[in-house]
This record gives sequence, structure tokens and C-alpha cells, in this order.
Amino acid sequence: MSEVPALPWITVAPSAPYFLTESGQPWTPIGQNDAITWPDLAGLFQRRDLAGVEGHLAWLAAHGVTCLRLMLEYCQTEYRCLERPVGRFQPHMVRLWDDLFALCAKYGLRVLLTPFDTYWMGRRWRHHPYQQAQGGPGTTRAQWLRCPQMRAAIKNRLSFAAERWGGTGVLFAWDLWNELPPAKATHHATGLAEFIQDVSQHLRTVETRCFGRAHLQTVSVFGPILKAHPELGDLVFRHPDLDFATSHFYDATTISRPQNALDPALQTAELVRQILVQLPANRPFFDSEHGPLDTFKSGRQLPEAFDDEYFRCMQWAHLAAGGVGGGLRWPYRDPHVLTHGMRAAQQSLAGFVKLLSWAQFQRHNLTKQVRLSTTAVSCVACGDAHQAIVWLVRPDALITRSGNQRAMAALTVQFWLPGLQPGPYHVCIWDTKTGRIRDQLVVQADKQQLTVLVRLLEVDVAHSTLLNFRA
Repeated sequence: MSEVPALPWITVAPSAPYFLTESGQPWTPIGQNDAITWPDLAGLFQRRDLAGVEGHLAWLAAHGVTCLRLMLEYCQTEYRCLERPVGRFQPHMVRLWDDLFALCAKYGLRVLLTPFDTYWMGRRWRHHPYQQAQGGPGTTRAQWLRCPQMRAAIKNRLSFAAERWGGTGVLFAWDLWNELPPAKATHHATGLAEFIQDVSQHLRTVETRCFGRAHLQTVSVFGPILKAHPELGDLVFRHPDLDFATSHFYDATTISRPQNALDPALQTAELVRQILVQLPANRPFFDSEHGPLDTFKSGRQLPEAFDDEYFRCMQWAHLAAGGVGGGLRWPYRDPHVLTHGMRAAQQSLAGFVKLLSWAQFQRHNLTKQVRLSTTAVSCVACGDAHQAIVWLVRPDALITRSGNQRAMAALTVQFWLPGLQPGPYHVCIWDTKTGRIRDQLVVQADKQQLTVLVRLLEVDVAHSTLLNFRA
């Protein structure tokens, strides 16, 4: 394997639920889910178009993207399995990942890596190398996480990946299992807890032996399943072996089947709020998969202009509610690529996150505490005693599902933000569409409340406030 340029590893901030590089610089995961079979990365296979993939990754970096969530194999077909048979790692697939890690390093991109594409692995289980009929250890899907032989194969895969690609900061973190399911551990949460502990500690041992330290770890969950299995919250949000929490936001009535751009965003904010109160102190959280799942499964695709608006609103609601970054979209488009409008939204977010001091931000969700001067505007907010993020949006000015957008007279909006220590604050009003500071104010907080007047609100803006501004 050719030498990979060094990138600093990612850590959790010592005093805040956000991420830093090991050199102490703030780092925010901005990106999406991708796959080695989808158009943007397909040229990696057998090195068919490395130049095209490199150009794409360079373009992502130029648009503020910092992170891709990827699965080590995407087995919708027979040709992208990492192992065949079990335990024999296919040279052309290993080379594919060598190339991808090297290219990501070149452009400063990082990878949230999960070992299996569990959806297609389950759908096409009889073809998978881990299936007993293919010479593997597994018999039924229900035994994936509890069968000792299957567990050994999973740990062997993670060991191989850690030893080969774990020495670089390109690897942001491990997602130990995609959408941890009770059904894959004979419906026992205790089996899932033991799985996390076993696999997590095994992986840390391997990485510590090889590199003297270990990458961050999380495990993801299909969000709606938490209603039927609330005990999973102890595992995905509070397990002591994990470093940060992730979930997949697929609310059936809003996010998975959007009828307008605002309701999915507000539901995103509410889901973030519900999860934050379940987390240990200083544990970061972000939604690592979302999108119009049910719409796409029904054979339809959201109109591009509406999808861009839906995407943009969801990412700002996620950040302003207290999540890290804007969440990681699963494309749910044909083909599976994000639009240029979505990339512009990511670039705007990447500019905005530079305004906050993340290493000291002890955020709490404040959405229900903010008061507004008008009911024509919706709000999502989080903050602590020193900083805050407030996202203001006009529902009547958003693009509709049919692609219409009404020209609206600009509003003047006043909001009252509680919880800030008295003192002067620098308020940056950020135009979320253009990705620029539209206005800057110096406002005095009094009696732990900050009053801000926003003039000419046309669609939506985001604000950051910083304590003790000095001109």
C-alpha cells in the first residue's frame, strides 16, 4: 500500500460534546452516506476511473464536506464483497479501499466506517460469504450477533480493516454495526450489549497494539425502533464503551415522506432534543442517516428544488437543536448522488460552524424557551451560558413540494434568548442560502436574557452569539 499522508486523528473535546482534532482544532462532520457502487465512487472498482473519483473528492472538499459514512462492502451484487470466502480478503477490494483512503487523505476527508451493508446482506443473505451454504459461519439472520463463529468472523474483519487502514486520521470513527437490531441477536437486548462490549474492546485492543491509541466508536440504530424497544437507548446512547451517539432519523409522517420542507426539520429538532437529555455529559450526538425513505421506496423521487429545501432546513434544524453538524443524508435519489443545491447548503454550513467556539460549547436545547415577536416565524435553538445558535425560518416562504415559492414581504422579527450571562455579545446573522454573514450586531444581555432584532427576514437565517465581544 502506498504511503498515506498524515491527517490528525479526531477526538471528543474534553469539556464539550463536540469533536476536535488531536491538535485541538474544531472539527465538524459535514457530509453524507456514500457507497462504493454509487456513481461518485464507482470508478474505484478495478481502478476504472481513479481520476474521476479524485476530481469528485476534491470538489467535495471545496464545498466544505469533511466526512463520508461508508460501508466496507455494499453487497447488492456479488462483486463488491470484501471477503470471498469468509476470511479471505479479495485483493481487488483491498486495493479499492487503499486507493480511497489515499485520496481522502489528499483532500482532508474522513470516513465514518461500518463493517457491513446490513440491508443488502440481509436481503441477499443466501449469497453472502458469511452464510453457511457459502462456506461461512452463519445460519440464520437472527444469529448474526450471537453466534460465536459469526462473532469471530466479524472481529476478524474489523481487525483486518484496523490493521490496514487504522493508522491514519482519515478514519474518523467506527460505526460498529449499522442499525443495531434486536432481531439479529435472538431479540435480546442483553445480547446486543454483550456484542457491543466484546467487539468494541476487541477493536480497541487491536488498534492500541498497532498504534498506541484507538479511534472513536459509535453504533447506529434505526430511530423508529426505539419506540418499540426503548431499552436500546441504554446501548446506543449510553453504553460506556462508546464515544459518541448516532441514530437514523426516519420519522414516517415527516422525514421519510415529506409533504413540506418545514415539518421534517422541526421533527428533526424534536428528535435531537429528546436524545440530548439521554446522553452522558460531553457525549456528542448526530443523525448519521436520514432522507425521504418511504417516498423513494414507493418509486417516486422528490422534485429537486423541493428536495434541496427539505435538505437545507433539516441540516440547520439538526445543528441548531444541538446536534453535531447537519446530519448525514442517505441520498434517496436516482442515481444515488446529492444535488448541487445540497452541496451549496453544506458549504454554507461549513462556513457558519467557524463562528462558534465548539471546544467550550456546553449546549442545551432551548427551542421551547425562546420567545418570538410573531407567530409567522418558527425557531430552533440551543445554547449555554456563553454561546447560542438560533435558526429562524418563515414557513410561508419555503419552496413547496410542487416547486412553488411565493414572493413575501420581508419581516422584522424580535426574539428573546434566555440563559446567557450578562454582558456584550457579538451576534452574526448568517444567510443560510448564500453562505455569508448578512449582518453583525453587538447586543447587551441583561438578566440572563438576550434580545435580538432581525430586520428583513425573507426565508431563514441562522445566528451565532459569542460572549464578551470586543470591537
